[in-house]
Amino acid sequence: MKITLKDGSIVEFDEPKSIIGIAESISAGLARAACAGRVNGEVKDLRTVLTEDAQLEILTANDAEGGLSTLRHTTSHVMAQAIKHLYPDAKLAIGPSIADGFYYDIDFVSPVTADDLPKIEDEMKKIIKEDLALERFELPREEALKFMEEKEEPYKVQLIQDLPEDAVISFYKQGDFTDLCAGPHLMSTKGVGKAFKLTSIAGAYWRGDAKNKMLTRIYGTAFAKKEDLEAHLRMQEEAKKRDHRRLGKELGLFMLSDYGPGFPFFLPKGIILKNTLLEHWRKVHKKNGYTEISTPIILNRVLWETSGHWEHYHDDMFTLSTEDGEFAIKPMNCPGSIIVYQSEPRSYRDLPLRLAELGIVHRNEKSGQLHGLMRVRCFTQDDSHTYITQDQIKDEVRRIVEIVDGMYKLFNFTYGVELSTRPEDSMGTDEEWAAAENGLKDALDALGLPYTINEGDGAFYGPKIDFHLVDCLGRTWQCATIQLDFQLPQRFELEYMGEDGKKHRPIMIHRVVFGSVERFIGILTEHFAGAFPTWLAPVQVKVLPISDKFEAYAKQVEETLDAAGIRAEIDLRSEKIGYKIREAQLQKIPYMLVVGQKEEEAGLVSVRSRFAGDEGQKTLADFLSDIQEEIREKTIRENTLEA
Repeated sequence: MKITLKDGSIVEFDEPKSIIGIAESISAGLARAACAGRVNGEVKDLRTVLTEDAQLEILTANDAEGGLSTLRHTTSHVMAQAIKHLYPDAKLAIGPSIADGFYYDIDFVSPVTADDLPKIEDEMKKIIKEDLALERFELPREEALKFMEEKEEPYKVQLIQDLPEDAVISFYKQGDFTDLCAGPHLMSTKGVGKAFKLTSIAGAYWRGDAKNKMLTRIYGTAFAKKEDLEAHLRMQEEAKKRDHRRLGKELGLFMLSDYGPGFPFFLPKGIILKNTLLEHWRKVHKKNGYTEISTPIILNRVLWETSGHWEHYHDDMFTLSTEDGEFAIKPMNCPGSIIVYQSEPRSYRDLPLRLAELGIVHRNEKSGQLHGLMRVRCFTQDDSHTYITQDQIKDEVRRIVEIVDGMYKLFNFTYGVELSTRPEDSMGTDEEWAAAENGLKDALDALGLPYTINEGDGAFYGPKIDFHLVDCLGRTWQCATIQLDFQLPQRFELEYMGEDGKKHRPIMIHRVVFGSVERFIGILTEHFAGAFPTWLAPVQVKVLPISDKFEAYAKQVEETLDAAGIRAEIDLRSEKIGYKIREAQLQKIPYMLVVGQKEEEAGLVSVRSRFAGDEGQKTLADFLSDIQEEIREKTIRENTLEA
């Protein structure tokens, strides 16, 4: 048996050998650090026995995909064992590893709070120190059910009952604790080490269904090194400071109400921010040949049946009945765009036809998934639907990528690109999907843009390119998407008159840059910690008279700024100037103009900024020239002062 390692070297064995055995034959140090193995591209448990030639990569906790997730999964089992020691009557549900750590859903008899987490951590440390071996074993279905019934674990029983009849049912045992689990796991509890932390407690419905019982979800994280854990916890603290929900309230941007869960209210400053962002969006799209349209929010069921949304998306749609029949509040803008396309005859000379829409859409998200502006039930989607010919795919995708690139660079975002292919629940023929996927691949290859393939995650009507932007904390957000669609033009029988005088079917590109405008504003709020670039800030300048003696001059300064298109406010409160400056800093306002006797007599303003503090005195004309250039160029100045 030949095993090809990551570095290209080959090791040979005369008989089958486990992954951990192979690691031990290479290096004792490698075996100690091993968390899992990647066999022919698939992550496997260290106990997996290889019986034929294969490519193998030994994964350590430095490998985020596979190695680190295995470490975290084992840590979740250690936590579950500790909980069973401390709370014997607790019932276990599920405990997977996730992007930033792990969690376990547990049904406690008595409430457990965040104050109990240190006690659980202490018990985990004891289990880790015991160096308990994790042993994997399998049971036939009936024996597995009986095993969990005897342990009085009803949630595990349900999980087994819902497995396919031919499923392999595996368990992992560590000391006095055994859990239903597919793995993979470390070889012993000692491998978890000391770099772990239980971070929070939340409620979670069993299987995410509000009709089921609310369980307690305990979150944690784990790393190979303590310094990595400490860096992660520092980042989490920074993320809390930047939480858009807190900043949205403090800065007067938006609010939420129990009268409309998942339906955000934009406040005066928030609507200025939103409108400024969309004004730039409109300029960019007009420059790139887009025509803006607006389509109705409520449309007849027949339209959604034709589009396929009624069949594929019905559970996420808000529907209603009237005397004219059944209707749906639109979850997507595309069918409305199609109606506009059909409103008049089209020729090859009209293509590409780029129809842009800032459409308000509604989706019936589960209440437990709602989160500030990041996950809402009503949002503005910055859509465009472009109708093209087959030979226009490459150029049009290139143009869209350039728009996305320019928009993200505007905010100092970097991004990664992912091509998602045909899902199981899809419309269309194999030939149509192959043509669509190859069209997007050709466009990306022509651009020389690195990308990864995400198998089976395309839309039901076509493959897509997703852009995952990276914020200042290194977090990724999926925002822009380009979706190539051969299906809806067929379902709606779209046509254009070709150069040959015959009717042809156009191809449709669905595309967003921000995705959800509301969500993008949430991302921007956290990315900039509420300190938006001057061009985007709801209030760009705060005029601060030292006392009421200088109100007239302060008002004159404000009026001059306002006439020049600068968003300015004046603080006329009878407070000390230091207090006013501090308040303006807390509101993340880019510039403060302090005016007193010296400034009035000389026709000057004393400039303070959140970028450099005291910037000295300037004439109002010079200050105006500077800030107008900063706004025009959409400059991002580094914030050096803490509010």
